[in-house]
Amino acid sequence: MATRPPVSLPKLSRRSRILLIIAAVIVLALLLGARLLDTYVDWLWFGEVGAREVFTTQVVTRIILFFAVGLLVGGALAVSLMIAYRTRPVFVPISGADDPLARYRSAIVARIRLFGVGIPVLTGLIAGLSAQSDWQVVQLVLNGTSFGQTDPEFGKDVGFYAFDLPFINWLLGWLFITVVISFFGALISHYVFGGIRLAGKGGQLAGPTRAQLAITVGLFVLLKAVEYFFDRYNLLLSDRAYPLFIGATYTDLNAVLPAKLILLCISVICAIAFFAGAFLRNLQLPAIALVLLILSSILVGVAWPAILDQFSVKPNANEREATSIQRNMDATRRAYGLTDVQYQPYAGKSDATPEQIKSDNGTMSNIRLLDPNILSDTFTQRVGRENFYGFPAKLDIDRYTVGGVAQDYIVAAKEIKTEGLTGNQTSWINKHLVYTHGNGFVVAPANTIDRAVKDANSDGGYPIATTSDTQNPSGAGSAAPGQTGIEVKEPRIYYGELSAAESDYAIVGGTSGNAPGEYDTATDRYTYKGSGGVPIDNWFNRLAFAAEYGERNILFSDAIGDNSKIMYNRDPRDRVSKIAPWLTLDGDPYPAVVDGKIQWIIDGYTTLNNFPYAQQTQLGAATNDSLNGVARQANSSINYIRNSVKATVDAFNGSVKLYSIDDKEPVLNAWEKVFPGLVKPSSEISPDLRAHFRYPEDLFKIQRELLSRYHVSNPQEFYSQQAFWSVPQDPTAEGGSNPAAAGAANQPGYYVLADTPGQTKPTFQLTSSLTGLQRQYLASWMSVSSDPADYGKIRVLQLPSAATGATQVDGPVQVQNRFQSDSRVAQDRTLFNNPNVTPIYGNLITLPVADGFLYVEPVYIRQRNQNSYPQLARVLVSYGPKVGYGATLQEALDQVFGAGTGEATTTPPQAGQPTSPTTPTTTPTTTPPNTGGGNAALDRAVADIQSAIAKLKAAQQSGNFTDQGAALAALDAAAKAYEAAKTAAPGTSTPPPSTQPGG
Repeated sequence: MATRPPVSLPKLSRRSRILLIIAAVIVLALLLGARLLDTYVDWLWFGEVGAREVFTTQVVTRIILFFAVGLLVGGALAVSLMIAYRTRPVFVPISGADDPLARYRSAIVARIRLFGVGIPVLTGLIAGLSAQSDWQVVQLVLNGTSFGQTDPEFGKDVGFYAFDLPFINWLLGWLFITVVISFFGALISHYVFGGIRLAGKGGQLAGPTRAQLAITVGLFVLLKAVEYFFDRYNLLLSDRAYPLFIGATYTDLNAVLPAKLILLCISVICAIAFFAGAFLRNLQLPAIALVLLILSSILVGVAWPAILDQFSVKPNANEREATSIQRNMDATRRAYGLTDVQYQPYAGKSDATPEQIKSDNGTMSNIRLLDPNILSDTFTQRVGRENFYGFPAKLDIDRYTVGGVAQDYIVAAKEIKTEGLTGNQTSWINKHLVYTHGNGFVVAPANTIDRAVKDANSDGGYPIATTSDTQNPSGAGSAAPGQTGIEVKEPRIYYGELSAAESDYAIVGGTSGNAPGEYDTATDRYTYKGSGGVPIDNWFNRLAFAAEYGERNILFSDAIGDNSKIMYNRDPRDRVSKIAPWLTLDGDPYPAVVDGKIQWIIDGYTTLNNFPYAQQTQLGAATNDSLNGVARQANSSINYIRNSVKATVDAFNGSVKLYSIDDKEPVLNAWEKVFPGLVKPSSEISPDLRAHFRYPEDLFKIQRELLSRYHVSNPQEFYSQQAFWSVPQDPTAEGGSNPAAAGAANQPGYYVLADTPGQTKPTFQLTSSLTGLQRQYLASWMSVSSDPADYGKIRVLQLPSAATGATQVDGPVQVQNRFQSDSRVAQDRTLFNNPNVTPIYGNLITLPVADGFLYVEPVYIRQRNQNSYPQLARVLVSYGPKVGYGATLQEALDQVFGAGTGEATTTPPQAGQPTSPTTPTTTPTTTPPNTGGGNAALDRAVADIQSAIAKLKAAQQSGNFTDQGAALAALDAAAKAYEAAKTAAPGTSTPPPSTQPGG
């Protein structure tokens, strides 16, 4: 039969081809131009922070991967297409007058180079772009180190699973993709060119077609044999028994593992059969081999393990899985740093004497009243001053030694907040060249409110905040008289958490005559003199940044001139993430004054998801709790984590430094080989910096979640789960006091300064309660030290099990319910819930005191108006079944333990600070005394007491807590004046004040 003449496609004119080429160049420029611009801007930024080798290493690795994988996939496809084309039949029978393939064959033959080169190049580009993002996998296999630990099944070092096996799996994946693409490329080509004909009974295959396809399938099956070999090691990460445990189960070890070896041998035999079939005239042998492979995969790889699991393992799982569970427990403790936990039995008593409470001075004198998750607006309104200064949604806690006394403080950097700009402040010049930086480091003693320090601007219930800024470098005079702040040599803040937006750049340092100057104080302007920022005093860089931000003012503004620099990527967490993309960063950076400079401290984790037998953890779920204002972790799966790096970012010049915490950590050592000199050894950490290291919150939450199960040491007990614990819900969050509430957030860990049983002095530590499994009673209490002497030491106070008949200790949810059902709280609820006031329950802190647990919760109120902010109104205390409820902590403690117990909260006097930072305010239970002595001072004091009581009654009736606080302060002052006047007039006969209910 004669072949049909080829159908030619219309040819393009020369002009059309030129226009198409120009259009293609424009499209390519648009696609690549933005990427090249971003690359140049990043190159400048890495130069600013002195980490350009990080940038070049990433780029070079990505480029090599792009070309390597692109050539592998695209090249293999090109070879497959070329073989198919060159071995095509010389004469192709036409199936009919309207053969649809004829047109395509003609078009391909007419442009054989376009199709033969274009399709493989396009495929290679797509593959290369996909592969280049896996540069970390390749770098780790090239620079991996030994863990010094072996797996219990094969005896291979954990480094093989951490560094080598992920790369092997990655490489096998791309080889499979290459073979599959090559197969389908050959299949389609042979079909188009007649090597495969569907006409006739069963169709027909040309000899070359059969050979090429058989060899390609044989390569695929051979790769499958290699995969079966390495799948044996992947079994140590089996999730067959998840969520109980991760790792090779009894079924995996006794059925799946032998099956892998059997299937490996069968795959090799099948691959040989396919290779032999390439030279035979029929496909019977390859077909038989393929059926054998499929049947054996079903019978040996699926059916036999399922039968063994169903009829042998599940009926006796607690015994069968004991070995695997023990391996899982050991590996999980190693992988998550839980091998050195100190467990200590704890009585959990429900009563204590005042003497016992007072003897626990290290904890009692440092009880925290201020909740950093609530007070951001309070700081903003009371110490923020100008409208363009602000604080993060969540403040932080750190400890400082002032006047020789160590104390924990609420700390915050007073940053520039461009969202607060208004009116003409929002112009481009003001936003980016004038309001460029924050100003000041703010601290407030965490156990102190201003009820002992009265002035005209304070009505009680607020933090005593001091600000170290350009006006007060040491903080003196910036808050209550006599308060001493933290000395800061450079309080200007150019880099901070409020600068996370990409468009929140600042242009600083310009010395041209038109430069407006940066706002520093109400009377002063400032010109930046630090090392931060990228030079923008040349036209090329100005053009680049004008294009990057889409802002023509950068190019044409006369305010930008000599020495001008642009600051971008100003969020400390973002800066560390760009320099060390292989780190997982903690969600809560915090500021600290180190050697007189404000430094942001960010914790960095090295993680893996292939530590053999270790339990998998969903990072996002494990670290999610009720805290606001922290970065949420992606919900990636990990089964190994170490806090291996502490990073600092200078708030003034943006410099980033990485310090090793564990110089022998294997994953960190591998990355140190990739980026030599990037991470400084721990020996270079200054004592002042180390003194402000906190145990990181996200790591604590992960360890807490795992410790609730992996404190169990017996495999059978682990399998039964009866001794497991739970992380309690946050009872102060919405729905948290209802155990059945769906989606209630976990209670976060709390930083406290306290001495736990066995310690001789108060230490700064991160703590949390743990309850019985899906129960509300307290099962244990966990703390991790942040003290340099025993940093990272985990201590667990373990209460007697309910099975022993011991009295159960109420957990946080139960205590919160008791608080809310207390008659005094119920009486005030009408006051709290009036239309003008919103109550806010602060953090419910659990503290081990006198062989029992003391719960302390501050209660804040907030007026319902736009500019209101929280004010501490009451303090709730619980110990055993007793509840204390008062205007001050001392008052609440006295109600629980007896009069005078509150004195235990008195801290040693500091330079310039009141002796009792939380002296209890006099409550409205005192009737005015009858002086009867004719003393003018006494008469005046009595009149003041009567006036204050009248004001207090009016405030209670109106529900105005601000007026109530002022009245309480006036009553307190009048009572003190009365006592002073009585002492000064000893001859005056004055009956003592009666303590009858009043108010």
